[in-house]
Parts: sequence; C-alpha cells; structure tokens
Amino acid sequence: MLQGKENIILLDSPKKIIVTTHHKPDGDALGSSLGLSQWLRASGHEVSVVVSSDFPTFLDWMPGREEVIIFPDNPEQVYDLFEEAEIIFCLDYSVLSRTNILEPVIRGASGQKWMIDHHLDPEDFADLSYWDPQAAATAQLVYRFICEELNGGKDRLNADMATCLYTGIMTDTGSFRFKAANAAVHRIIADLIEIGVRNWEIHQQVYNSSTENRLKFLGYCLLNCLEVIQEYNTAIFALSKNDLKQFAITTGDTEGLVNYALSIKGVRLAGLFVDRTELIKLSLRSIGEIPCNEICKTHFNGGGHLNASGGSSNEDLLTVVERFKSILPQYAEILTA
Repeated sequence: MLQGKENIILLDSPKKIIVTTHHKPDGDALGSSLGLSQWLRASGHEVSVVVSSDFPTFLDWMPGREEVIIFPDNPEQVYDLFEEAEIIFCLDYSVLSRTNILEPVIRGASGQKWMIDHHLDPEDFADLSYWDPQAAATAQLVYRFICEELNGGKDRLNADMATCLYTGIMTDTGSFRFKAANAAVHRIIADLIEIGVRNWEIHQQVYNSSTENRLKFLGYCLLNCLEVIQEYNTAIFALSKNDLKQFAITTGDTEGLVNYALSIKGVRLAGLFVDRTELIKLSLRSIGEIPCNEICKTHFNGGGHLNASGGSSNEDLLTVVERFKSILPQYAEILTA
C-alpha cells in the first residue's frame, strides 16, 4: 500500500507544498484536499490547494474553501507555486491526465509527487504512493495516512479537518450505503465525530441545498430523459446541450442523477450521458459484479471502480448512446442473472 515511505522524512521540516486533485472535483476530491492541506499547514508547512476547474456550489461551505486556487483564474500564480513546490500531493487520482489542463504543469514540476488514491490501474509517476483500491474514499486514506504514517498525526486533527474528511467519505459512499462502507469506515467516522464533526449539518449542506431550478431540472430528466432497457435490466439518462441550456445547468447540477436510474426495481446497470462541452461525458453505476470500469476503459476512454466509473467520447450524443446499447448483449448473462 505505501511505497516510497523513506520520503516521509521530508515532512520533518517546513516545506512548500501543493495539494492537487482531479478535474471537476467532487466531495471526496475536495474534502480530502482541504482536510490534508489544513493538517499540513497546522504542522508548519506552506501549503496551496490548486484545482484545474470549478466545482459544485454545494461544496462552497467547506472549511478552507477560500484557500482553493482555480488554475484558469490565476495561471501565473499557479506556475510560480509549482516552480517552488518541494512536494506535490496528488489526491483522488492515480493517472495524471485526470487533472486535465494541470497535467503538463504537474509533469514538468521538479517537486516530489506523492499520490494518495483508491482508483484502479495507477500510473507510475509518484515518488510516494499510498494506494488502496479497496478503500471507500480517498478521504479515508488521507485519514489513515495522517494517523498511521505521520508523527503526531491524529493529535493535530481538529473539527474543520475532520469535517472535510467526513464529507469526502460520506459523498463517495453514497451516505454510507455502498458496499465499501465497511466496519473500518464506520470506525473512522466515529473518530471524526468524536473530534467534532457535526454530521447532520454536513448532510444538510450537501444534500438539502438544491436550488428550485435544479429540482425542476431533476423532474424534467425523470419525465423526459429516462430510458429503461428492460431486456438488459439497464436504465439511462441522455442529456443534450439544449436540456442543460434550458435549465442553466452549472457544475454539480447533474451530480447523483445516475443513481435515480439505478434505484429502479430490477435495474442493475445505470448510465448518465451528458453533452456538456466538446465531449460527451458518461457516468456508469452498477450493482453486484457488473464491471462499470471495464466498460468505460474498453469503450469510452475512461475507468474507475467496479460499480462506479466514468468516461468520455468525441462522438455525438446519439452515437454514444447507441454504442453503449450495442455493448449490453456482451454482458447479458450477468445483467440478467
């Protein structure tokens, strides 16, 4: 799990550190980044959090949000920070291309790259790697890294740091309902609550902060964009540019939509196809042993976890959806088992 442990000694004296995460950060990406960055800062290091894009507004309340630097908004500052950085933390991604426009900046930086992640098929780029594909969330691994690998780690955790890590674990486990939310995860959650996490408030901020517009968009999608493919126990949403424009959709507004398709009785595979930019983005979710990661990696330039993966295509929306449907017969046995 931990490779390059000899490098941890670098943290024994103050360092200039950058914490990065993947493009379009979600709750785990931002939660793990903010939790770790605050711990490092409390330990005497000079720390910057840099991301390649905006992120959902329902995460704007998180402690430390104001410290996040969005690369396109401050390119010169970011270039300077990377030039001086001695350590670059790579959180919630194991392939540098997932950082999008930050990829060449990270590759070209002279500072050590330290990866903490739980996704499959990691790229060999890290000087230190703390990787566990069985972990429920990167925030879980950050907690373990702090408590088990760093001197005085747990003693320096405070309520703000714990809140960020809790948010990461909560969102990546679907509020602790996924299979990965095992006993070890719940023991960590108990520790975070004892440190000062107000779990009910976090749930309120993340899940009960929708705009009226987003709720109307959800209703529109359920009525007009949902297709159930009964033969293969599969359900999908396909959203066009016009659908998004009609409701002025912003980053995060489609978050969790694919889970509504998976909630249909009998459905074992769900897909969300979004024509947002020059690429069609897709998210797959499944139940049991249906390999979302294999489908995304083989057919849609992506990957991820067994039951939750993503990908993209430069084809048009209709073509991508039809290609997805054409793949289903290959998995007929497992989809209909």
